[in-house]
Amino acid sequence: MTTLVVGASGATGRLLVEQLLAQGQQVKIIVRCVGDFPDTLKQNDNLTMTEYSLLDMTDTELLQQVAGCSAVVSCLGHNLTFKGIFAHPRRLVTEAVQRLCSAIENTKPVAPVKFILMNTTGNQNKHAGEKVTLGQSIIVGLIRFLLPPHADNELAAEYLQLSFNTSHKMIEWVAVRPDSLINQESVTEYKAYASPIRSAIFDAGKTSRINVAHFMSELVTNGTTWSKWKHQMPVIYNI
Repeated sequence: MTTLVVGASGATGRLLVEQLLAQGQQVKIIVRCVGDFPDTLKQNDNLTMTEYSLLDMTDTELLQQVAGCSAVVSCLGHNLTFKGIFAHPRRLVTEAVQRLCSAIENTKPVAPVKFILMNTTGNQNKHAGEKVTLGQSIIVGLIRFLLPPHADNELAAEYLQLSFNTSHKMIEWVAVRPDSLINQESVTEYKAYASPIRSAIFDAGKTSRINVAHFMSELVTNGTTWSKWKHQMPVIYNI
């Protein structure tokens, strides 16, 4: 079983790679700078690294990356700097998801490939009938208008929802929505819900990055977990 992880040099992506390798999984990553990746992981024989900007890859190069992968995980996000938030590409996550899914389809896999998208609990899953208060709707609308990364996250998840329904034969997906992200040293108790149980704006919970990584690794490796959550947008909270 081989998993491609993009956004692997980020705080959560790196933890996911570490957990997959610890389980003996074959992992491929695309990173802009290999030097930013920990030496302890680079020395693992089950890790294959490609140093490149994903959106700069040709279609053929991207197809070669996804070929033979049973799962693709996007932990991509915008750097929290002025350039990272407002400069191009403003649709980094959406464009990457679209190109990766197109590449997967072009490989014509014999079994559906799992696509896991790291998203945000601030993204309301309207297709599942989720409701939010008027106040939260107004604030999220302002965030969507003022901060391009939020709109990017919404569009990426919606692309998966609209493009790959339950009858699609090549791609199955899950969009993982953590609440306010925190750092912790080890995996702790957490729980996944089909929809938020608290307001992402007015009553945000906490989700450790390492727990998000653990949940995504379970989606990759555990068939029962995948069957439970495929084609959904689970929300993760620390307990």
